Amino acid sequence: MVGIYRRVHSNNLRMNLVRSLLAWYAASARNFPWRTPNVSPYVVLVSETMLQQTQTSRVAEALPRFLERFPTIHDLAQATNADVVRQWKGMGYNSRALRLRNAAQAVVREHNGVIPSSVEVLRMLPGVGPYTSAAIACFGYNQRVVVIDVNVRRVYSRWMRAQQTTADVSAEFEVHAYAEAIIPHNAAADWHHAVMDLGSTICTARSPGCSVCPVALHCASAGALVPAQKPRKSEPMFRGTPRRIWRGRIIEALRRQPAPISPVELQMRVMESPLTTDEMAWFEDVLLRLVSDGLVAYSGADVVLAQ
Repeated sequence: MVGIYRRVHSNNLRMNLVRSLLAWYAASARNFPWRTPNVSPYVVLVSETMLQQTQTSRVAEALPRFLERFPTIHDLAQATNADVVRQWKGMGYNSRALRLRNAAQAVVREHNGVIPSSVEVLRMLPGVGPYTSAAIACFGYNQRVVVIDVNVRRVYSRWMRAQQTTADVSAEFEVHAYAEAIIPHNAAADWHHAVMDLGSTICTARSPGCSVCPVALHCASAGALVPAQKPRKSEPMFRGTPRRIWRGRIIEALRRQPAPISPVELQMRVMESPLTTDEMAWFEDVLLRLVSDGLVAYSGADVVLAQ
């Protein structure tokens, strides 16, 4: 009897949590161009690729411009490296643009231009991982599948059991099982958008707003989280700036330069001051890595955006 009581109690708790969160989302949902009614799987593919490492506000501005230039997956599949990288302006992590174009080419080549609805088949597309494949199936085809990113995992972890600090999260397999049990059958897309909005605006990583949370009464961690500072990951630096930033500045300079340019002239446009011999070797190594990533190409001794 105790086991049955606990199971029923748990089910009731989850039902109340679901109702409370969906009611909050209906009244407070953020408005984004990828959340339109009957959004196409193509728009989901593009937006989710953009959202992987870019703030939602920047994606909201960039997505309409990108779709105007590449309105269909066939248009994107035909884009050159330079075409898609130029249109990716302001997004950062430019290699994502090439992976997106490669995925579009695979869809056109292998699926007659129709983005698959199966998570397993989506996973076979270039650059499409577990999260993006699940997001396309859920948001593009309204399938009841588990969609978990960093924010969603944090929110579910706090609901599941009392976490000690703001940095704590439950094991991935536990979170996945919890998600499968709580996702409503008739509102999977709205549900995931609601959890994401909650994690972005209220149940944040460092300062959760438990006092204004719409599901605080159903959350095991509400009001009990001790602030924790996650250690910052170290990354390669040059002159006090991360290498990834320098990579982005090089790409931006080449976007503005339609003709090939010498590495020395490019360096003068990107850097704040001339480079020493050792520093120039570092700069050339960055160029070679960009070439390897398919973003830059050499034209003789000069460089240009890869075609």
